[in-house]
Amino acid sequence: MLYRHLKKILNYSVAFILMLGASPAFSQGTHKSKKKAATTIRSFRFKTIVIDAGHGGKDPGAHGAYSNEKTVALSIAKKLKTAINNELSDVNVIMTRSTDKFVELHRRADIANDNKANLFISIHCNSSPGRVGKRRGILLLLYGYHRKDEQMEALRENASIFQEKDYKKKYNGYGEDAAVNAIILAAFQQRYRKQSVHFGNLLNHEFTVNNGRKSLGVREQGVLVLQQSGMPGILVETGFINNPSDEKYLNSAAGQNDIVQSILTAIKKYKQSFE
Repeated sequence: MLYRHLKKILNYSVAFILMLGASPAFSQGTHKSKKKAATTIRSFRFKTIVIDAGHGGKDPGAHGAYSNEKTVALSIAKKLKTAINNELSDVNVIMTRSTDKFVELHRRADIANDNKANLFISIHCNSSPGRVGKRRGILLLLYGYHRKDEQMEALRENASIFQEKDYKKKYNGYGEDAAVNAIILAAFQQRYRKQSVHFGNLLNHEFTVNNGRKSLGVREQGVLVLQQSGMPGILVETGFINNPSDEKYLNSAAGQNDIVQSILTAIKKYKQSFE
């Protein structure tokens, strides 16, 4: 009995690791589980992005000499939505807020989870100590893997397996075995982390190489808005709003368009990696 149980867990582990992390070479195999894994990967459709404009309403965020974070973030987010709609017509774009209103952090994650988003992008402005800061540049934050247990509940609610019709039948009792479930969800979590890092690196490349922006890099942090999001996600600190040069750039049409184009190009490359 114990042997059969362990064998079941091992079979599930292999099947789902193949499904989540297989390279195109796996599609050449003849084993049924490899074929099924490759078919699952090919059938995946990148179709929904949630754009989160940071702060809003009673929460203005960081302040510059003449502007605040909530206004800049919303302006960039709205332009990004328009750009995606214009150039990626097969992608559905959902905003956590489209007006100057306060939306609680957990609600922002709920919006992404409820819509089964494939990517979560949160737009913010950075700030350094002091009224006038000297630091400049962009910073890209992903959810800290050292705090991975905090994200598991979101994965339970939003793991891709639940999006498939008759998933319990297809995966032979998923949801009935706690040990099997833990292995499957851990595989999803590792995959989402890799995808977040991948998108962060693509975005960092666009900002620095193609747009000439200074970057503080891609870093892990316990970002609350990403904590409960069961999907790949990144928080974009678009610049230091209390730095005079960055503030001018963040409020200019040219600067906001540069930021939008960098994010859009990274999204296109990220989407292509699934195709």
